[in-house]
Amino acid sequence: MKICFFNRSYWPDQAATGQLLTELAEDLVAQYDDQVMVVAGRALHGANGHGASAGLALVTREEQRGVAIRRANGTRMRPRRFAARATNYLSYFTAATVASFGIGRPDVVVSLTDPPIVGMTALWAARRAGARFVFLCEDIFPEVGVLVEDFRSEAVNASLDRMNRYLLAQADGIVALGERMRARLVEEKGADPRRVHVIHNWADCQAIVPGPKDNAFSRAHGLAERFVVMHSGNVGLSQNLDVLIAAADRLRSKERLTIAIVGDGSKREGLQRLAAERGLDNVRFFPYQPKELLHDSFAAADAFVVSLKAGLEGFIVPSKLYGILAAGRAYVAATDPSCEPATIAERERCGVVAAPGDPDALASAIATLHDDPEATRAMGEQARRVAWRYDRRVAVRAYHDLFAQVAGVRGAAA
Repeated sequence: MKICFFNRSYWPDQAATGQLLTELAEDLVAQYDDQVMVVAGRALHGANGHGASAGLALVTREEQRGVAIRRANGTRMRPRRFAARATNYLSYFTAATVASFGIGRPDVVVSLTDPPIVGMTALWAARRAGARFVFLCEDIFPEVGVLVEDFRSEAVNASLDRMNRYLLAQADGIVALGERMRARLVEEKGADPRRVHVIHNWADCQAIVPGPKDNAFSRAHGLAERFVVMHSGNVGLSQNLDVLIAAADRLRSKERLTIAIVGDGSKREGLQRLAAERGLDNVRFFPYQPKELLHDSFAAADAFVVSLKAGLEGFIVPSKLYGILAAGRAYVAATDPSCEPATIAERERCGVVAAPGDPDALASAIATLHDDPEATRAMGEQARRVAWRYDRRVAVRAYHDLFAQVAGVRGAAA
């Protein structure tokens, strides 16, 4: 098959969505011999300057591991403020629209939701090429827009809602990242249930494996003898990590406990100030860890926290969950009970659940893991067994089969 993806974030961008799309695109080429193109933006958080300089060209061409990349060269402003984010989105959308005229004749065009408006460009491109259109809902808008703290507009939200519903109505296939998201799309957004397919995000269970707690990372940072509860990944608006700081305040008496916040994002500086103001020496911050160092940093944790603001369940699905499962660690799901991290923790007994936004509940859940390390280790072992259901190869096969189905290609299960 010939498949074209539209999404701003792609290799070498470090955003989770971009990393997952990179793995999917490269595996479709390597495992199924599909011809894959990605219309991507410049890397905002990339390595080695990839995608950083394109001169005055609006669209440039690259190739990485067999994937053709059409780099839609928008702006690369630091996305700390709404104006900068909006400029990046609109400039990518403009360049991606230009790039869409050079994608040839794919069998399937797939739009992700970074930014939410790029689905319109992808749909137009699909219709021009006579291709099928698949809408991959990494996030659901405008509900996710409540995370934007420095901009509010009912008119913008109403426009995003109309656009989202239109894309769902026009799509030949729709991907939801979990059962709660599927329910949101069908019951609240009017999506045709026959077209909605649940494909979870994933982790590579061959690349991410359980490791010893006593390792280079834990020794370097004095964590080897501590009970470490870790948040790893984006330190942004959706995770509600102020509650984790408040929980740490309630856990001062746990002398071996360290709350480790690993990563970067728009909320990191504020959280550091909050921890300092409260004099919390049981909270430590560490920089973003690249893929090659994740093994040791994950292994330094005894347990993790997966959190999401109340009301966002199903509009966002925390993708960090799958790496935690693969690493063989227990976790606290500080989410609504209907959210995937909570349902998996309860059903599979690989974690504990705390009400979102409740520091007392979160502190109690962390204390439960801290006070019974043997049970916590057993949960981690169960998490690793569960992880194989959400392995990278399982997800890629599901995507390949879906694309083959909507494109009418026989022999979907290669």
